[in-house]
Amino acid sequence: MFDIRSIRDNPAAFDAGLARRGLPPQADALRALDARRREALTRAQEIQTRRNAAAKQIGALKAKGEDATAVITQVAADKDAQAEAEAEAQKLDDELEAALAVIPNLPAADVPEGRDESANVELRKVGTPPKFDFKPKEHFELGEALRLMDFEAAARMSGARFVVLKGALARLERALGAFMLDLQTGENGYTEIAPPYLVRDGALYGTGQLPKFADDLFVATTQHWLIPTAEVPLTNLVREQILDESALPIRVTALTPCFRSEAGAAGKDTRGMIRQHQFDKVELVSITTPEQSDAEHERMTKAAEEVLKRLGLSYRVIVLCTGDMGFAARKTYDIEVWLPGQDIGKGAYREISSCSNCGDFQARRMKARFRRTGEDKGTHFVHTLNGSGLAVGRTLIAVMENYQTAAGTIRVPDALRPYMGGLAEIGPDRFAGASARRG
Repeated sequence: MFDIRSIRDNPAAFDAGLARRGLPPQADALRALDARRREALTRAQEIQTRRNAAAKQIGALKAKGEDATAVITQVAADKDAQAEAEAEAQKLDDELEAALAVIPNLPAADVPEGRDESANVELRKVGTPPKFDFKPKEHFELGEALRLMDFEAAARMSGARFVVLKGALARLERALGAFMLDLQTGENGYTEIAPPYLVRDGALYGTGQLPKFADDLFVATTQHWLIPTAEVPLTNLVREQILDESALPIRVTALTPCFRSEAGAAGKDTRGMIRQHQFDKVELVSITTPEQSDAEHERMTKAAEEVLKRLGLSYRVIVLCTGDMGFAARKTYDIEVWLPGQDIGKGAYREISSCSNCGDFQARRMKARFRRTGEDKGTHFVHTLNGSGLAVGRTLIAVMENYQTAAGTIRVPDALRPYMGGLAEIGPDRFAGASARRG
């Protein structure tokens, strides 16, 4: 959300930011709507002033025993005119807010310009992709052969883009989530939160999912929405709050299911677990001051990267261009993990985390502020950041494909073995469970 005053003061800069997003100029239209709104407000205020003066005049006339009928009649007319002006001002205010609500955040100055993902810039590669003396398989081939991944059973009860995990794969997914939470809370200073999975309109409006992306969400019959990511409840923890600067930064994390309709993903990743309606994710959220948000963005990205390093997975970090960033972001780093089974066994990097600095964009929508130390008056909008630390399902995919063996089994990374009861390798058995070699 934008402050209309800043658009009035710097229309060229606002339109230049939109142009970098590939959007047409909008400052003139917004300023014209705002001018009409302010004119209606001014008219209402002038009428109120006239009514106040008339009220005094009526009192004076009556005190003198003079006829005040004409003035009383005018006051009644002014009352109706004021109500009309106020209604018009409110209508225009709603129109202005609706227009501002669907405009994405403006990109930071150092974000590369481009129309789509082809203009994203690789910052670094970490680790060496594994080499196999056999053609590596995709995760769903491995999981189905192990009888631990059942898409047909999921489809019978829920339809497409769902999966049933069994035995050791179900435990491996649980282990990944626990491992990520322990790392982020134990070493990276995040506080674990157990948030609601159902939220109301205002929470989704605050983080930018509503009104523009309603089709990507699942709505309940109780006027609640299923969360598409824990970013929503975690960021809204500071909704309509005025924080002390000394309390910042706030760093919180949660492991939650995420629910997405994938309305815009028809035909994409239809096989396997890459793109699901329901998946688990460990989310990282930071609330900080404007001066610290860039440094916090780097810190958060490294916290997400550390998960992949501990798991021994190769990855790369890219900065998204202006045309590929999310709605609320002013700058985004994507972390892409190497999946050897992709592209018919040739391998490819696929997104496993996005870490975004949203500046004050979400804070304005949530009315989340802070008061600087030593200042008695005045408040400032906080900056909000969010990132995946990581998407659990996609991390499960990465572990399966990178740790597969020629026999079709899955070696368990050392970092996860304590969470797996010492299990070193996952293989099939006649109970669709796991045969274990203890290590």
